[in-house]
Order: sequence, then structure tokens, then C-alpha cells
Amino acid sequence: MPAPVLAAYSYCEAVTGQQARNFAYGIRLLPTPKRRAMSALYAFSRRVDDIGDGALADDVKVARLDETRSVLARIHDGAVDEDDTDPVAVALAHAARAFPIPLGGLDELIDGVQMDVRGETYETWDDLRTYCRCVAGAIGRLSLGVFGTEPGAHGADRAPEYADTLGLALQLTNILRDVREDAEGGRTYLPADDLAKFGCSAGFNGPTSPAGSDFTGLVHFEVRRARALFAEGYRLLPLLDRRSGACVAAMAGIYRRLLDRIERDPEAVLRGRVSLPGREKAYVAVRGLSGLDTRHVTRRAVRRRA
Repeated sequence: MPAPVLAAYSYCEAVTGQQARNFAYGIRLLPTPKRRAMSALYAFSRRVDDIGDGALADDVKVARLDETRSVLARIHDGAVDEDDTDPVAVALAHAARAFPIPLGGLDELIDGVQMDVRGETYETWDDLRTYCRCVAGAIGRLSLGVFGTEPGAHGADRAPEYADTLGLALQLTNILRDVREDAEGGRTYLPADDLAKFGCSAGFNGPTSPAGSDFTGLVHFEVRRARALFAEGYRLLPLLDRRSGACVAAMAGIYRRLLDRIERDPEAVLRGRVSLPGREKAYVAVRGLSGLDTRHVTRRAVRRRA
């Protein structure tokens, strides 16, 4: 591998290791070429997210997102040289040549972050699902481009659908975990219909739920929705090779455990950020590598076909 490309990948892996938290535990299980490609995807995605989450004025954010979309177009057109000054572009361009990555998914991510910049809110789950498909479902489909599917895997044609759905499950878990942090930043993601149904339309600006609301009922309702998405998305696992399946199982397993914690103590998300200790994340990664989750999904699929 040319030295500039290797240096670009090293930069992306450093970004991933420093900022990815849950994501990094999964991609450590991949062989080197796939791990590097996933780091390049993460670094580019992180750039887009940081623009949306930063303190810049909205018009500046829009301009930065347009610039980032232009970089993506250069990558798509094969116009990024190995000695380009943008290491993320260099790494992602190399990854896109090595793997069939559907780069249009990154355009969708930029679309989703533009929705954040505009301050869009969501009346229904269908509305929120559109946003989640941009910022998370697309990442699932991009990742599948790196993972690939096992030759001859039954139902492999539905792999993009399962990857997309698993992304939605992770994003809904994120939304529940960050409900107060988002509220403090002026953002509301949970559907207005759901908030009204459980008396939570006043929002979440403190360490306790709104007076007279059924916040626990709201959280349990959204947890059930997320679990259904996880159950559908996990059907991706048997379609992947062992190490790619381990990567997905590790990342998804961490979020499922976060969901368990949120379900047990819904108001914890109003008091602070719910997270898993490192040892528990490591256990989930080992479990993913063992193939337990994949075998469980495979057994269920066999029973359904029997």
C-alpha cells in the first residue's frame, strides 16, 4: 500500500479510536482491510456529524456541509489523488476502490444532518423513520458494502434491508439515551404523536419527567419499537462471514444492553448519560466473536421455515 494511503488510514483509525466509543469495539474484530475501510467511513461520517453538532452559525454549517458533499463527489468521481491533503478523502477513496461501498449513503447522511440544522421535528414515527434512515440506516448499508455477504447465503438479497433496519434500531436507542442532552440543545426527536400520547409534550429540560406525564410509559413504548427493529435487523447476522458478523453483533449488542438499562430505569436518561462500562463492552465483543448471537438468529430462522 502506498505510504500516503497508509498514513491516511492511520489517521482515520486514530479518529475512530479516540471518538467512536461503542463503534470501535466492533471494528476491532475485523480483518485489517475491512477495519481500515470502516475507519474511513467512520471518520467521514464523524466529520459530517461534527458540523451538525458544532457551535457554528446555521448558514456556516450549511456551507460546510455543501463543501463536504463536494469532497464526496470528488471521491465518487475518482478525483482524489493519493497525495491529497485531506487524509479522510484519501482513505475513503481507497476504500471505495477496494469494496463496493454505496457512497450515496453518505449523501443521505448529509441530508439527515441538514435536517438537524433546519431544526426539523417529527410528528409521527414514519416521519422520524425517514430521518433515521438518513443518519443511521444509510450507515448500515454503507457498512454492508465493506462486510459483503457470504456466497450462497439464503436471503442475501434482503441484506441491505436488514442492515438499514438495524441502523434504525441503533439510532432509536441513541435518541432515547440522549433525550435530555438533545432537549438542552433545542432538539426533539421523539415523534410529537408519541409525546402527546404520554403527556410529555412539555419536553425534557430537567432531571425529572414533566409533571403529570407518563414518561415511563413513553420510554417502554419506544423500547418495544426498538426491540422489534433489532429483531428484524439481527436477521443480517447469518448472512455475513464470521468476523463481519462478530463486528455487527458486538456493536448492536452494546446498544441492546443500553436499551435494557434504559428500560429498567427510564428516568436515568433524564439524570445523565446512560453508558456501559468498558468491561461489559468487551464481554459483548467476545460474545459476538463466539457467534452466539448469529447461531441464535439462525436457529430462529430455521424454526420459521420448518
